Amino acid sequence: MNFYAIRAIYLFEMARARRTLMQSVASPVVSTALYFVVFGSAIGSHMVQIEGVSYGAFIVPGMIMLSLLTQSVANASFGIYMPRFSGTIYEIHSAPISYIEIVTGYVGAAASKSVILGLITLAVARLFVDFEILHPFWMIGFLVLTSVTFSLFGFIIGVWADGFEKLQIIPLMIITPLTFLGGTFYSIEMLPPFWQTATLLNPVVYLVSGFRWSFYGVSDVSVAISLGMTLAFLVVCLIAVRWIFKTGYRLKT
Repeated sequence: MNFYAIRAIYLFEMARARRTLMQSVASPVVSTALYFVVFGSAIGSHMVQIEGVSYGAFIVPGMIMLSLLTQSVANASFGIYMPRFSGTIYEIHSAPISYIEIVTGYVGAAASKSVILGLITLAVARLFVDFEILHPFWMIGFLVLTSVTFSLFGFIIGVWADGFEKLQIIPLMIITPLTFLGGTFYSIEMLPPFWQTATLLNPVVYLVSGFRWSFYGVSDVSVAISLGMTLAFLVVCLIAVRWIFKTGYRLKT
C-alpha cells in the first residue's frame, strides 16, 4: 500500500475544500439553518410530537442526512471529475498507484469533508432545538458509513459525467427528491397505507430511519434492515468502482 500517494491525494482534496470554504461549508450550513428556522421553529411550534419527540428535534437527523448525502456525492464527483477535465488523470495513471489507493484518497477526503459538515450541522441544530443522542456510537457509525458509501457513489458519478451539467443531474434530480420523500420531515407512518408501502422502495428511508434511531430510539423500519441496506449499497458501489478501473471506463479515453 502506497500511503504516500494516498496522503498526497487526500491532502490535495482537503486543501481544495479549505480554499472554497464558502461553497463547501458556509453554504450548506446556512441552508440547513434556514430549514430549521422554517420547519423547526415556525412550523414545528404548531405541530404535535411525533413518537414522543418534538417536531423540531424529530427532523434533526433527517436534515443532517440531507446535507450528508448531497455533499458526499458532490465532493467525490467533483474531486475525480476535475483531473479528468484538466487531463491530470493521466499523470495519476502513470504513477505507481493502484486503483485502491486512488479511490481511498479521493473517497477518504470526500467522506472526511462530509463527516465534518455533518458534525457542524449537528452543532448548528443545537442552537435551534433541544435534542438528545441515545446511541452516540451508532450515530457516528451511521454518519461515517453513509459518508463513505455515498462518496463512492459520487466517485462513480464523477467518472460517468462528461460535462459539468451531468455532475448536477443525479444530486438535484434524484438524491435530493429521494431524501425529501424519505422521511426527512415526517414519519412514514403518517402516510396512507399504500404510500407507506411505496415509500419503502426509497433507499433513503432506511438511511434516515437508522440514523434517527441512533438519536431517539425510534425508527420507521428495523435498524438491522437499515444497516443491511446501507452495507448492500456500499458493496454495489465497490463492485462498480472495481469494474471502472478494470475496464478503464472513461478514465483512459
